[in-house]
Amino acid sequence: MSTVSTNDKRETFGWAMYDWANSAFSTTVGTVFLGPYLASLATEAAKSSPDGMARLAGIPIAPDSFLPYCVSFSVGMQVLFLPILGAIADYSHMRKQMMQLFATLGAIATMLLFVVSGDLWWLGGLLFILANLTFGAAMVFYNSYLPDIASEEKRDSVSSYGWAMGYLGGGLLLLLNLVFYQLREKLGIPTGLAVRINLASAGLWWFGFSFFTWARLRPRHAHRNLPAGQTYVSVGFKQLRHTLGELKNFPETLKYLLAYFLYNDGIQTVIAVSATFAAAPIIRGGLEIETGTLTIVILMIQFMAFFGALFWGKLANWVGAKQAILISLVIWAGVVIYAYGGLKGDTRVTQFFILGALIALVMGGSQAISRSLFAQIIPTGQEAEYYSFYEVSERGTSWIGPLLFGLMNQWFGNLRLAILSLIFFFVMGLIVLPFVNVQKAMADVKKFEMENGKS
Repeated sequence: MSTVSTNDKRETFGWAMYDWANSAFSTTVGTVFLGPYLASLATEAAKSSPDGMARLAGIPIAPDSFLPYCVSFSVGMQVLFLPILGAIADYSHMRKQMMQLFATLGAIATMLLFVVSGDLWWLGGLLFILANLTFGAAMVFYNSYLPDIASEEKRDSVSSYGWAMGYLGGGLLLLLNLVFYQLREKLGIPTGLAVRINLASAGLWWFGFSFFTWARLRPRHAHRNLPAGQTYVSVGFKQLRHTLGELKNFPETLKYLLAYFLYNDGIQTVIAVSATFAAAPIIRGGLEIETGTLTIVILMIQFMAFFGALFWGKLANWVGAKQAILISLVIWAGVVIYAYGGLKGDTRVTQFFILGALIALVMGGSQAISRSLFAQIIPTGQEAEYYSFYEVSERGTSWIGPLLFGLMNQWFGNLRLAILSLIFFFVMGLIVLPFVNVQKAMADVKKFEMENGKS
């Protein structure tokens, strides 16, 4: 067990600063600029094709579906790699070092988006896949620190604080990028170059502010040496097999993971495709909102979500974490239905602002409380392994939702039908989550730890 104290304000701030740092990738790259930019490049490349499809290695791709496909593929890679990385981190006690490594790789890949232009639209997809994969890997180790830095009664509020800091950090860079984008013509900077500068700035922000985390986040255990003749990879696979064999002891935790996988897939897909949906022409079911206005909407969401995340932390204390999540899922289902049937006519921009405010209320809160609830129902000493399973469906990394959205758009040629298909995930979450017995899950963990000498 750790001898380092919990609830240290200096360390909690350093931990939360990583959310401040990497949220720039989620907002500037994943939510606002990259999707429409790659779609425009792919659309230009598709002009020579009789079916209006771009071609990558001979495979036809609808320009609006390219980034959702990249999101889906990157998560497929995470399914393969993150559990073994988590096992290695738990065995070696090198969570902090591995977090530093993958955060640095992700930041560099993001900076390299600056070179994507013209016929290199496909390179933008490859760099995004690398950045999103390493983003998810670093988040495994970041999330796994939550049970270490916060006591049980503080985890909802600390998790919400981290999400809130992420919205402030991502929102501040987005504000700077918006100002720069609006001034591009006065500065004599072409639109494409302005977008590429903004994309690269997210990598610089991610890398630079991570140093606050590296300075204040403390390792919890001494480094563990390898047994003779073993490598970290072989030990990691052995540890992972052992953990998978233990999962039968935690049926409620598994049930919660299933519910989370379902509803969070919907949340992440809505976030990931919102810019593409808003920017696409009306004839394709989009809103035809220009990039500057879209950025203002996303910026408004970022700053409002700061307060939403903090409010949901309080709501969890009032009604319970599971009940708070269920309330958020009802709101998310309403958002998807309105995105399909509303947002029409000359007032569609105003409607989009109102819908964005509603999203801001629940976006961070539902995810923050989900993270802290999971921390209560996993065994001590295996946090990175369990959060690797959790991260497979964490923000911006889900794969079924983006794949479904991309296929629905490509089959029907209508983004509204693609958006409506996402209601499946929220409905399934509302069906499965009520059957999770949180108290039994916590009791199962304590019983397991007592029987195995961990408590």
